[in-house]
Amino acid sequence: MRRISAIFTAYKAENMYIYQYSKWPEFEVDYDQVGELLEQVTRKQGILAGKMHWLGFQQKEVSTLHNMTIDLIKSSEIEGEMLANDQVRSSIARRLGMDIAGLVPSDRNIDGLVEMLLDATQGNAPVTQERLFSWHSALFPTGKSGRFSIQVGTWRDDRNGPMQVVSGPIGRDRVHFEAPPAVKVAGEMERFLHWINASDRLAPVIKAAIAHLWFLTIHPFDDGNGRIARAISDLLLTKAEGVNQRYYSMSAQIRKDREGYYKILEFTQRDDLDITDWVLWFLNCLSLALDESESELEAVIEKARFWEHNKQVSMNERQTAMVNRLLDGFVGKLTSTKWATICKCSPDTALRDLQDLITKEVLVKDQSGGRSTAYLLK
Repeated sequence: MRRISAIFTAYKAENMYIYQYSKWPEFEVDYDQVGELLEQVTRKQGILAGKMHWLGFQQKEVSTLHNMTIDLIKSSEIEGEMLANDQVRSSIARRLGMDIAGLVPSDRNIDGLVEMLLDATQGNAPVTQERLFSWHSALFPTGKSGRFSIQVGTWRDDRNGPMQVVSGPIGRDRVHFEAPPAVKVAGEMERFLHWINASDRLAPVIKAAIAHLWFLTIHPFDDGNGRIARAISDLLLTKAEGVNQRYYSMSAQIRKDREGYYKILEFTQRDDLDITDWVLWFLNCLSLALDESESELEAVIEKARFWEHNKQVSMNERQTAMVNRLLDGFVGKLTSTKWATICKCSPDTALRDLQDLITKEVLVKDQSGGRSTAYLLK
């Protein structure tokens, strides 16, 4: 029996899984319940897309790099895998052709994750079996998940027993979900892929929610199903929004409520074909992700406005670097001593830099007083 570690809260245990109902996969959604939240989410998407359109090319790059980095890191954290932030950021930047400082080498598995994310959010090709196989191969370039060899780039065959999601120590373990038998996977995926590529009148956000659940229920691969399900959601959301810049991270929000994520999945997969509760959870999660992104995007916009306003102001490298630190949220108060330490210059040079920016009306002295004079952006 294969075990997939997960954090779960005990929930009701029905005798049937959702895919065992005769009408599977004819999902039911109560639009009277989800309508208001769907409208709110759609409005937030439009507002944020408009703000992204306002940004210049460089600011869009910065925002996209940040959100893609967070998305990959948090999606892996949901599965219990920790990635190096600097490697993820560097891998994305190289593949997007971004000219940024501080790039470091990245591992093959990180490059594979980046390859999958970029294909999902920037590729317009249909979702096919071959495309999913390439994603899976990119996720596991060595053919191993941790210390264990797995089948890569093909559907699972259950040679080691049924695919089960299990938690708890061996002997006192609890089965939260058992996927359809491997013999049914090819047929199930053919139906899923036909649906996902078909044109329909379904709201794109609802389609993303259904696709996420449907794919995870089939659980077609030996490993990596969660990350690929979230990539499919990103693909559908990106396609619906008509932009390939990622201006929010759904995975980051799911990571914040990891236990709730697993809990609603178990509840839904052990329930009937009415998936309204899952869709509500998904929409609420997306709404929170959009709220978080709006706050971050406002900071990017304010930074862009600052530099637009001060584009005629000449600054040396030290001044530019320190002003950017202040714009990014400098911790504590900026003093001449801190300036000298951070910029590795003499106290006299630090004072000249600061006085020059005051004269140019970029900085002002903090009037709150204290033992050391502090400086703020005007």
